[in-house]
Amino acid sequence: MKLVFAFLCLCFSSISLAQKITADQLLEKTIAYHDPEGKWTSFNDSFVVEMTTPNAPVRRSDITINLKGEFFSVNAKRDTITTNYTVDKGECKMAYNGVALDSLQAVEKKMSCERAELYKNYYTYLYGLPMKLKDPGTNISETVETKTFKGKDYLVLKVSYDEAVGSDVWYFYFDPKTYAMEVYQFFRSDEDGNEKPDTGEYILLTEEATVSGIKMPKVRAWYYNKDDKYLGTDTLVGN
Repeated sequence: MKLVFAFLCLCFSSISLAQKITADQLLEKTIAYHDPEGKWTSFNDSFVVEMTTPNAPVRRSDITINLKGEFFSVNAKRDTITTNYTVDKGECKMAYNGVALDSLQAVEKKMSCERAELYKNYYTYLYGLPMKLKDPGTNISETVETKTFKGKDYLVLKVSYDEAVGSDVWYFYFDPKTYAMEVYQFFRSDEDGNEKPDTGEYILLTEEATVSGIKMPKVRAWYYNKDDKYLGTDTLVGN
């Protein structure tokens, strides 16, 4: 009986916690945790990410993001191959093993300006979270959910995007005491905007690294939602 009572207390406390905070308040609190001095909008720094995946060599990426200067660069090395993508005020440049490429040479190396833009959006989005949830085209559900994930209780924001931004449905999991972002998860959607449960991935965030005053997740481990299959890990190793 005591165990049942304790379980009920835990459930009701989680419910009341979600009811006491709005989605806007939760977003502000997690931004205050990760970016306490409000530096993201003027972010101008470099950092290094190492990606490890099963049965593949480590890929080391040196990344530079200058938001106000509209500049992005990623220089990635795996084995003996080095590729560089730069987007400077909308102008794309590419290099392979240190040699600049024109558009035809880039095609031969399976490189493109579309991929450069993809990398820019990918790294800026992931390392700019949760601040990026304030971007135009981001639609945050008004209801703060409570979920237990991997044995821990979280406050959760459900996020969808305008069609021009993206079609996936995302869930962001925050520690209910510190408001640190510790997990995020996305699902593909069908033509009606409904989630497809056997799609997408979840990402576990552990440890932290401070870059230009911003607390970024140091380790991101990626898994399939469908079967928990491990995909790989991104580790922020320096800046």
